[in-house]
Amino acid sequence: MGWRPRLLCCLFLSLTLAGLARAATVHQEWEISYQFKSPDCVRKLAVTINGQTPGPTIRATQGDTMVVRVKNSLLTENVAIHWHGIRQIGTPWADGTEGVTQCPILPGDTFTYTFVVDRPGTYMYHAHYGMQRSAGLNGLIVVAAAPGGGPDAEPFRYDGEHHVLLNDWWHKSTYEQATGLASVPFGWVGEPQSLLINGRGRFVNCSSMAAGACNATLPECAAPVFAVVPGKTYRFRIASVTSLSALNFEIEGHEMTVVEADGHYVKPFVVKNLNIYSGETYSVLIKADQNPNRNYWLASNVVSREPGTPTGTAVLSYYGGRSSPRKPPPTTPPTGPAWNDTTYRFRQSVATVAHPAHVQTPPPRADRVILLLNTQNKIDGHIKWALNNVSFTLPHTPYLVAMKSGLLGAFDQRPPPETYAHQGYDVYAPPPNPNATVSDGLYRLRFGSVVDVVLQNANMLAANKSETHPWHLHGHDFWVLGYGIGRFDPAVHPASYNLKDPILKNTVAVHPYGWTALRFKADNPGVWAFHCHIESHFFMGMGIAFEEGVERVAQLPQQIMGCGKTKGGH
Repeated sequence: MGWRPRLLCCLFLSLTLAGLARAATVHQEWEISYQFKSPDCVRKLAVTINGQTPGPTIRATQGDTMVVRVKNSLLTENVAIHWHGIRQIGTPWADGTEGVTQCPILPGDTFTYTFVVDRPGTYMYHAHYGMQRSAGLNGLIVVAAAPGGGPDAEPFRYDGEHHVLLNDWWHKSTYEQATGLASVPFGWVGEPQSLLINGRGRFVNCSSMAAGACNATLPECAAPVFAVVPGKTYRFRIASVTSLSALNFEIEGHEMTVVEADGHYVKPFVVKNLNIYSGETYSVLIKADQNPNRNYWLASNVVSREPGTPTGTAVLSYYGGRSSPRKPPPTTPPTGPAWNDTTYRFRQSVATVAHPAHVQTPPPRADRVILLLNTQNKIDGHIKWALNNVSFTLPHTPYLVAMKSGLLGAFDQRPPPETYAHQGYDVYAPPPNPNATVSDGLYRLRFGSVVDVVLQNANMLAANKSETHPWHLHGHDFWVLGYGIGRFDPAVHPASYNLKDPILKNTVAVHPYGWTALRFKADNPGVWAFHCHIESHFFMGMGIAFEEGVERVAQLPQQIMGCGKTKGGH
């Protein structure tokens, strides 16, 4: 059997060399600035890229090198941009996470992100400084599979594709939102005023606003139109950059076949509507097989929270039909399933498994298990989120810079707790100890080890209330081993893990009063954030950080320094 490893090695080397031979360098020049925009017809300041929000869609091919030169023209704000879903193998300093992998880009400064897109799929980028993602700094990344077939070739066919970027939108500034979250008494951000599709929506109370504040006739807030040819099959790449909302997405009258999730091919399954959480991406196939003489709604609705926001809409129009592309469909926009139908959403999560021809079998067991209880707590009167009663805060000197520079006094050297008293914990009751502590300590992982993380959701401070939390891991994809409702029992539930065909993802939902188990290999040198992708929740402490093999990281670029204990190091 000695020939097989040599053959596989040679095959991998030939595919790698072939990919390098055709890889290109994709250049982008971006200027980040505030501009007055009206995405939902209401005029307000937005953080833009080259004057636009959402920013430009990045299109690349597997193996390409991205070079994005970012000038910060915000004047009074720092900025950092995260390339969500791109693993940054060999370039951890380009992850774009302020406080973890880099100092932020100062007003007037320019920073160049250089990295390789190593996997095909649908990804996104967004701000990772303060709450700027909520202010409009976001966009799509579309990576095509390398030509000529190969192990990552798409296992499905289609005639054309459309891109759908889902978002929620507030009229309050992110400054107002952040100040409320950090105040005593606490000021919640509230439900968004509008839901956007490709940066467009419509505020329903436009007529009630002061003259000039809202203009429903602006082309800038006109419903997007997606055109299809009768009889053709289309791939819809769908991404959610929402700051708060879990969404249910539907194309009226058209079933959707789910084929991709977070850049990995899915065992196809058919849905009428798709649940998508902040930070997730999916690809679905639809057949343009309905009556071509009318238009159809694309609809986005809030789930998992009691909706206070109207349906976000766009239009599907058939070429050659008798209906004008911009004519509203003759029906009422779909409102989706019941917002509090957790069972429905749970079943869709469980149904998402790896495509039979693209299964990457996880290691059979973990070297380390980290059990994290997710609770809402109080610290000196401030409402916070915590893991095992520790609320996360970012250090002033980024972890990666501090650890490579030997600045160990830059953050708490005590690791956060790896478990909690789970045996007697009632996840359906408010936390018995509402008080928590703050720490910027991190988890240090042995390089190459296999790590299981079990995220346990629980009741909030108020009785009978638990929310969905989408968790995103930087620098890695992880296997989703299982979901459950109720308290996770480490002596019982691992026996039910899916080790046969678990999907690989970078973002996963933890359902109300439920748990989600994931497994990953700590084989990407660097320091990586792992956090709830709801903007206000991460701001309030719902996150952690992992360090692995930092001694293997190459010399850091000077560009990422200049803050905390590296002031003057630019």
